[in-house]
Order: sequence, then structure tokens, then C-alpha cells
Amino acid sequence: MKLSRSIRLGIGAVAVAVVATACGGDETRSVSQSAENGTLTVGIKFDQPGLGLRNPDGSFSGFDVEVAKYVAEQLGVPEENIEFKEAPSAQRETLIQNGEVDYVVATYSITDSRKEKVDFAGPYFVAGQSLLVRADDTEITGPDSLSGGKRLCSVAGSTPAQNVKDNYAQDVQLQEFDTYSLCVEALRNGAVDAVTTDDIILAGYAAQSPGDFKVVGEPFTTERYGIGLAKGDDESRNAINDAIDEMIASGAWETAFQETVGVSGYELPEQPTVDRY
Repeated sequence: MKLSRSIRLGIGAVAVAVVATACGGDETRSVSQSAENGTLTVGIKFDQPGLGLRNPDGSFSGFDVEVAKYVAEQLGVPEENIEFKEAPSAQRETLIQNGEVDYVVATYSITDSRKEKVDFAGPYFVAGQSLLVRADDTEITGPDSLSGGKRLCSVAGSTPAQNVKDNYAQDVQLQEFDTYSLCVEALRNGAVDAVTTDDIILAGYAAQSPGDFKVVGEPFTTERYGIGLAKGDDESRNAINDAIDEMIASGAWETAFQETVGVSGYELPEQPTVDRY
């Protein structure tokens, strides 16, 4: 039997669609469905001491890691069934949209522009942008002292980098690297004068190298850290929000903070209030 040209074209289009779907394409993931299957892939930072750090032995530590593990446990997935995947700042939305991770816990500030691409549970922490300088620096005391061509480092795709571009770029030479650890090394060797990101991140780097760096000035933004997941996955977002609420109410949130970030001297902040939208 001969098929008409229109039918043949229709079958071909279906075949292409099936192949594209099988190859992954832009498929997103449902956190709840992954949890029901017994495993989760979670995006974290690998280079942020106190928050998300891959240790020399291959293990992971930090406050974000503890939050990620607690949420997974509340969803029925034990720690040994979590695969941690590195989530650099500029790649977080892409990792979620491409279905490469179930959710991201990586000092991920909730912003309106990001909410156009992904959804957020939380916040699970509220931080503020600040500055890290060398310990012997007496000139830089806050964002207003960055004038005169100071060299400032931040990470491409990050909220702090965008904030500097919007508000302080006229008087500062902004350099954007892939990771904050590269910024800190540039600060150490004198290639830049300061590093900017959230105070909690900077405190971790300062604690990692005692006597080398210091955090200066008062925080000049409010950064609400959320757990990023696929757009429209409302069931999972509600379940993660419930897990965050339980972590706070049970005391596990404070314990996790004190055992990770708290050792740097960063003071325990107020407990966050989870958004329900």
C-alpha cells in the first residue's frame, strides 16, 4: 500500500519528535517522581567552604549540602542515593531546564528574572552582599570606597556581579571569573583589590585562610537563597517548602548552620520565612 506524501511527512515528523525526546532535549525533571524512584541528582557548589565544598576524599560538606540532604531525606531519599553535581552560578538555570538535576541548592538567590525560567522553594537562608579584601587593606571599607579604578572580582552569571554592574560599575574595574575560588586566588596574588559576593560565602573563604583576608563593611543587599527546580513543578515545590519548614522547626536548621558556617564566626541570622506562592 502506498502512503500519500502528507501522511509520510506526518509520520516523519512524529519520528523526529520521538528521537528528540529520547535524546533528552530540553526535558525537565519532576523532583517528586525522581524521589519515588529512589534517587535524586542535586546541584551544589563544589568550591565554597562552609556552604558547598568537595573535599579531597570526594565527600561533600557545607550548609547547602546539609539542606540538600535534609530535603532529600524528607522526600524519602537517603544520603547514599543522592548524586551531587557541580552547579556553577552561570549554569544553574540550564542544569534545571535541561533536566540534568532535580534541584539546586547553591547559594541561589531568588530573583524575578530567574523565576521566569525556574521555580524556587524557600528561602532557606537570607544573606547580604559584602566585600572581601586582603587583611592589610585599609582603603576599601564598603562599596562606596571602590572608586578610583579599584579592581573588583565576582562570578559571571551571579547576582552580585549584576548588582555591581548596575550600581557601581562607573568607578570600578569589574572582572568576572567562573568561580569565587578563582576570585579569591586573584585577590591573594594581587591581581584584584576585592571580591564581592554574599557575606556568608566570603566568611567561609576568610575562615579557610586565617589572617589572609577579611570581610569589610555592612551588607548592602538582601539575598534570599532558594532551592531551584523545574518551572511548574508545583507538587515538588510544595514538598520542598514543607521540608524546609520542618528543618527550621525541628532545630536541624540551626544545628546544620552552627556545624558548617558557624565555625567561621559568622553569627546565626534570623530564621527565614518560607514563601508560599
